[in-house]
Amino acid sequence: METYSLEFSVRDYECDIQGIVNNANYQHYLEHARHEYIKTVGLNFADLHEQGVDMVVAKLEMAFKTPLKSNDAFLVTVTMKKEGIRWIFLQDILRLPDHKMVVRARVDTVAVVNGKLTDYKPLEAAFGYNQQIE
Repeated sequence: METYSLEFSVRDYECDIQGIVNNANYQHYLEHARHEYIKTVGLNFADLHEQGVDMVVAKLEMAFKTPLKSNDAFLVTVTMKKEGIRWIFLQDILRLPDHKMVVRARVDTVAVVNGKLTDYKPLEAAFGYNQQIE
């Protein structure tokens, strides 16, 4: 499994009254990194949707370790594996420059094609999977 990473910085409006990033914004960071990651294998969520293929979040687990603050730079990493019909994204958010763990997440997604849950084989080819990983 290769690890993809994308650098961000916190914008003022993403912080709450406590001066730290509001918890909901971490999901935005994770999602954006996943979308950018799949572009590296020649896929695009909007194009897939137009073809009737949607990768939807079935389960999300996030563990918050340390908060980010305004103007903090950070890195979001993405590693993906397949378990049965689920595509699992393992993601970390690391503060820069010290690489302190901010969030550790697991995002389980499934493919829905024309409204039906399926094990969509063309995704396997795009991601270079010849067999399932357990």
